[in-house]
Amino acid sequence: MRNFVSVQDVSNIDALVQQALAYKANPFADKTLGINKRIGCLFLNPSMRTRLSTQIAAQNLGMEAIIFNVGNEGWMLEFEEEAIMSGTSVEHVKDAAPIFGKYFDILAIRTFPSLKNRDDDYSELYIKQFIKYAGIPVVSLESATLHPLQSLTDIITITESFNETRKPKIVLSWAPHVKPLPQCVANSFSQWINTWGKADFVITHPEDYELSEEFTKGAIITYNQNEALIDADFVYVKNWSTFNDYGKIYESDPKWMLNNKKLELTNDAKIMHCLPVRRNVELSDEILDGPNSIVTQEAANRIWAAQSVLAEILKTNG
Repeated sequence: MRNFVSVQDVSNIDALVQQALAYKANPFADKTLGINKRIGCLFLNPSMRTRLSTQIAAQNLGMEAIIFNVGNEGWMLEFEEEAIMSGTSVEHVKDAAPIFGKYFDILAIRTFPSLKNRDDDYSELYIKQFIKYAGIPVVSLESATLHPLQSLTDIITITESFNETRKPKIVLSWAPHVKPLPQCVANSFSQWINTWGKADFVITHPEDYELSEEFTKGAIITYNQNEALIDADFVYVKNWSTFNDYGKIYESDPKWMLNNKKLELTNDAKIMHCLPVRRNVELSDEILDGPNSIVTQEAANRIWAAQSVLAEILKTNG
């Protein structure tokens, strides 16, 4: 594995999952694999779980992790080619990225979409420019359209939580929110579950909240949440803004919030969410504090997902 920015960088999802679970059982099994190696974690946007779990994962492998909050601690970067830098940007990525490539062995980057221009966001310019100019492996800590470490974590969590021989039924359910959120997590979860191919996958959301077919092709899609929930083994709850009329909120109907009454339609489903979560807006207290919630287990598994990915990159690239 050279880079990790989407499921397309992974040759064997199950092997990566099993490696992550092995690290969960023995965190320091490869404690010298990354000795004398550095990972630079560049944050263009805030983070809690992603930042901490990646830092811990790197340290478990013997790596030094250096955190850099680009917007607050460094110069504002320009990413457009042939830009006339007469505005607020001070340094071009063409100049900064090669230096990061000299400082670090792996570069991990987190950036969000603007939710203003879909073509700009879905071009993934920021992370592509780092890959182009850094000259070292690049890991996505979330990008404008995808969150691959979260999605790998989700499959790890599903794998260790489901012990039956049949395929699980997994439902991705839209939830209300107070502001427009990116499609990253929903896109990425859909892409990974479809590629994994080991589940019956249903996406449910209100009309006009369709995601890009690039990521959802292969899933059953319905506007009827109750119908989608029938016999579900896992329900992944997430808000996202509109894709076609980009970055909008058309509704925040509280009827879409999952509660124990809706849970009765499922096969005693485990409830997942990437966090942070708006309690009693996206998910009810009774769900989050109840026995079906595995959001804490899911968040804890972020370490093992990151450790598995970093180990693969270290093994591949020396």
